[in-house]
Amino acid sequence: MPSMNVSQARKRGYTFDSRDGRLLFRTPYGQPDSLSTEVEDVPVEAVYATVFSRQNWVVLMVDLLAACSMYEGYFDDGGYMMWKTPEALYPSVGGTQIRIGLNGDAMEQLIAEKRGYIVEKHKGTVHIGIPYNAEGGHRKSFVIGSLYEFYAFDLSVEQISVDRDYVDTMLQFRRTLVTPLLPCTVFTRNQTVLEEQMFTIYLGDVPEDVMLVSIQLNERDFTLPFTNTSTYKVTEVLHPNGTHGYTLKVLFHDPVVKQKFFIEDAVLQFMLDINYTLAVLPGNDSYYRLASIVALFTDVSPPAFDAVCSESGIRFKLNRQPFDYLWELTIGLDVLTSDLADRRGYIMSSDSQSLQLDVPLATHGYKYQDVTLKGFSGTFEILVRVRETSEVQTSTVKTCLFNPKEFIMCSTDGMMTVVANLPPVVSGGGRTLRMSLMDNSCGPKDMNGTRALFSFPVNSCGFIFELGKDYVTYQNEIFYNKNDQNMDLVSSDATERVIVQCTYPLSSLHQLFTMYRFVSDTVGVGKIIRTVQPTAGLQRPTRKPTAALQSTPRHTQPVVFVPGVRPSARYFRVSRVHNLAGG
Repeated sequence: MPSMNVSQARKRGYTFDSRDGRLLFRTPYGQPDSLSTEVEDVPVEAVYATVFSRQNWVVLMVDLLAACSMYEGYFDDGGYMMWKTPEALYPSVGGTQIRIGLNGDAMEQLIAEKRGYIVEKHKGTVHIGIPYNAEGGHRKSFVIGSLYEFYAFDLSVEQISVDRDYVDTMLQFRRTLVTPLLPCTVFTRNQTVLEEQMFTIYLGDVPEDVMLVSIQLNERDFTLPFTNTSTYKVTEVLHPNGTHGYTLKVLFHDPVVKQKFFIEDAVLQFMLDINYTLAVLPGNDSYYRLASIVALFTDVSPPAFDAVCSESGIRFKLNRQPFDYLWELTIGLDVLTSDLADRRGYIMSSDSQSLQLDVPLATHGYKYQDVTLKGFSGTFEILVRVRETSEVQTSTVKTCLFNPKEFIMCSTDGMMTVVANLPPVVSGGGRTLRMSLMDNSCGPKDMNGTRALFSFPVNSCGFIFELGKDYVTYQNEIFYNKNDQNMDLVSSDATERVIVQCTYPLSSLHQLFTMYRFVSDTVGVGKIIRTVQPTAGLQRPTRKPTAALQSTPRHTQPVVFVPGVRPSARYFRVSRVHNLAGG
C-alpha cells in the first residue's frame, strides 16, 4: 500500500496519535482497507497498519494489527448474553489479559467473574457471558399481543499483551449487544394455606417498568390501591434483580368468593378467578394476566349436637366448626335464632366456640309419647339444613323420660291428657274416692294412690266453653264423689277444686263449634288450676283460682304445664253442641 502522512490518514477516517509515550491507532468499521475474515467460526473485521517514525537517521517502524469480533451474540436459557472474540493477535509473555465491563467501565477478569460474568477460552476464542441483570445493562418491556422484553448491553473489552521487551499492546473495542424479543415470564403462584381461611396468590417476575393498576375478582373490578375499609390486601414485593411482585390476600368467606358444597362427597370448594391489569410504563400499554385458584376442604361435616336429659328439659350443646355457616339450624321449619329462642322460652347462649340450647319441658317442639301415671317420653329434634337449598341433611333427636308429679297436654286433635296429683282422700280400708269430670260418666284412665290420669276430647265430658278475643278455652273439672258413707275423708272442713283447661288461638282452629271434629294448627296451652272451697256439697266454681299451672303459648305439639297467667274469657256452659256448619 502506498504510504500517507498523518493528515492524509485522518482525512480517510483513521486516527493516529501519540500521548504519554503510547501510540494510539483507531479506525471505524467498514474502511476500504479493512479485511473481513473468520477465526474459529467467529466473523472478524481486521485492519493492519505500519507507522513510520524518523528521528534524524533513525527510522522506527511499528506494526499495528486490530481484529475486532463481529459476532452478534445470542441469549441463552441461563439468562446470559453470550459473545465471542479471537483470543490473541500478538505474542505475549505470560498470556493475554482480558478486562470486560459495560458502558466503558472495564473490570479485571476476576472481579467480573465475581459479579456473575463468564470469561472462558476455547479453541483460540474467548467466550464472554453477560448476566441479564448486570449493572449497566438496559431492558425494556413491550406489549405485542402478549408481554415481551429485550436487553441491551454496551460491552467494553480490553485484550492486553506484553512482548519480550515488556512493551504492552492493548486491543480495545466496544460492541452493543441486543437480545431478541423475549417472552416475559410473569407468573402466578398459589401460596394459600387452608388453615388461614384465605387465598394468598403471588404475582411474580413483574418487570420494573410494569405496574399493577387494577384487579378483577370473579368479574368484579377493583382499582388499586384498595380502600382502607376493604377486606382485600395487595402487598408489593421488591427483588434485588430489579423485578418485583405482588401478593394478593382474599378471605374465603368474602362475598366476592364463589363457593360450592358437594354434599355427597362432603367437599367444600372455594373459587377465585383473578384478572390482573398491568400497565407498561411510560406508555401505559395494558397487559392482562389471568389466574383461577381453587381451595378444597374434604370431610366437611354438618354441625352435630351433644344432648343430655335433665328433670326440667333437654340440653343441646354444639362445638362450632369453621364451616358451620353452610348450614342453618331449625326447629321444624323455623330457623333457630336468639329471637325465636326468646319467644318460645328456650335458653340459648352462643359464642365463637360453642352454642348451648336449653329446651325446658313444655316448650314448643316437643313430641310426647307413652303417657302413663309413671311419666312420659319427650322427644325434641333440631334439624340441620343446607343453607342454600333448605334441604335437611341431618338432625339431632333426643328422647328423655320425664316423671313430673302432674302435667297437662293439649294436642292438635283436641285431646286433653292430664295427670293430677289429688289430695290424700284415701279410706282407712285403702280404697280411693271415686272421681270423674263434670260429666260423671267420664272417669280416669288410671289411678295410683293420689294420682289420676284422664284423657278425653276437650269438647266433651260436660266442658265449659270460654271465648276470648283471640283465644278459645275448653275447661273441665275433676270431682270427687263424697256421698260414699264408708269413706273417711282426711279433711271435713274444706277440699280442693281441680280445674283443667286447654286454650287454643282462634286463628289456628279449622272448626270451632263442633263436637264431632277438632282440628288445630297448633297445640293448646294447658293449665291445672286449684281452688279451695267448703267440702259440703258439689258446686260449680265460684272463687277465683288461688294457684295456676300453665304451659307456654304457640306450641305445635302437646305440652306440659308451667306456671303462667290465665287469659280473660267469657264463659259458656255446654252440655251438648250441634254442628252448625253441618259437617
